[in-house]
Amino acid sequence: MEGSADQRLDFGKMGYGCKHYRRRCKIRAPCCDEIFPCRHCHNEATSLLKNVGDRHELVRHDVRQVVCSVCDTEQQVQQVCENCGVKLGEYFCYVCKFYDDDMEKGQFHCNQCGICRVGGRENFFHCQKCGSCYSVSLRDNHLCVENSMHHHCSICYEYLFDSLKDTLVMKCGHTMHFECFHEMALRDKYRCPICSKSVMDMTEAWKKLDLEVQETIMPEGYRYKVWILCNDCHDTTEVYYHIIGQKCGHCNSFNTRTIRSPK
Repeated sequence: MEGSADQRLDFGKMGYGCKHYRRRCKIRAPCCDEIFPCRHCHNEATSLLKNVGDRHELVRHDVRQVVCSVCDTEQQVQQVCENCGVKLGEYFCYVCKFYDDDMEKGQFHCNQCGICRVGGRENFFHCQKCGSCYSVSLRDNHLCVENSMHHHCSICYEYLFDSLKDTLVMKCGHTMHFECFHEMALRDKYRCPICSKSVMDMTEAWKKLDLEVQETIMPEGYRYKVWILCNDCHDTTEVYYHIIGQKCGHCNSFNTRTIRSPK
């Protein structure tokens, strides 16, 4: 390949890759010895295998060999192709074996997470208790839940820690995909699927329920008391049963459940 060194390095930039990443190389999966554009392509392909026992995910740190997309040379993990001299990725992380030509993502490696993130290092901090990087806007401004990102989204069940989708920390401290939270809100679901706490401001909703309770008179035979547990403040209260709902006597939330009915 002729031209200056810089021209060789930049040759083919943003011209190769897959739907997940723009990059000038493919990876050889050490788990099945097959070549894929990236680990996500591998995981999507293996998830469709008929034999459940053959389904598996690629461990990014285990990748040892890559194939240059420009000259088709297979080689050890490195940033510059040993044969044609192009960068296999403008961004390169040897720890994650990660390549990406689209530098507008603001890629950075977090040593504490142990993986690469996007969005610019200056815009994130690592929360030790939650065990993940969060937006700086959440520093000292979120309820910590130990290893909250090291589980699956409770709506779509995709593993959150290394998901490509944006995640959201709810008021209760639990996390889910932003798009899943939005879908939940559109369906008027206001409780965290994990802890059942209200995850949005329900003040106006509780006021409307208050009015409904006042306007709906219960028949004489249903005027009895029950014990309730509030999902928001965890207080227990004895209140009159109502078909509309039972309001917590401590925090005024209607996000409650009956724990003991009259004998």
